[in-house]
Amino acid sequence: MDYDPPEDSNFEELRKTMVLVIAAHAVASGEETGRPVLSDSVMEAMFETPRHQFVPEKYRAYAYDDCPLPIGYEKTISQPFIVALMIDLLDVEEKDRVLEIGTGLGYQAAVLSHLAEQVYTVDIIGELAEQAIEIFKALEYGNVDVRIANGAYGWPEHAPFDKIIVAASADEVPDSLIAQLAPGGRLIMPVGTEEHQNLVLVQKGDSAAYSDEILPVRFSRLVVAH
Repeated sequence: MDYDPPEDSNFEELRKTMVLVIAAHAVASGEETGRPVLSDSVMEAMFETPRHQFVPEKYRAYAYDDCPLPIGYEKTISQPFIVALMIDLLDVEEKDRVLEIGTGLGYQAAVLSHLAEQVYTVDIIGELAEQAIEIFKALEYGNVDVRIANGAYGWPEHAPFDKIIVAASADEVPDSLIAQLAPGGRLIMPVGTEEHQNLVLVQKGDSAAYSDEILPVRFSRLVVAH
């Protein structure tokens, strides 16, 4: 079924307020995250991306609240502040090729598309990925490619990637994703058990990868390939 996007005009003020809330949240958590001020480019991308287009209709009134929202299949669209923080930590540049694991309905990939040259996004839930594809088509996001697959494998055909962002947690960062990260690249994902997770930033050098814990988070689990 084709996606018929709702009108955007009624949401612009709510989006402005969301960006202000994100900025305040960044200041409040800045000592912990090391990012008390998020980059202008990330904040602009958050404002330009119509989050209400990427949530189920019954939740659109809450689309610009700084909280996760259900999108079906026991999954959620992430809290706007966490989306902004994770993307900011990646330091995305205009010519970057970015891999996202966990498409959902496509919101985070849409934000990334304003910053990167190309976004490749993978989701294991075909129904969500197919809905995301329809939304991207309707909103004319031309630099986002979607694949239905197990995200723990990444997308090796398009590797290496300059940046990788994972919207699901695992006990450790999968070796397959580190292998697909270009030297000098950055990877961000939640790492830990189902109950205790930390957002982890991985930076890959020429011969080794280094990681730093940023702050506690709570994400659904990545289906890890064996």
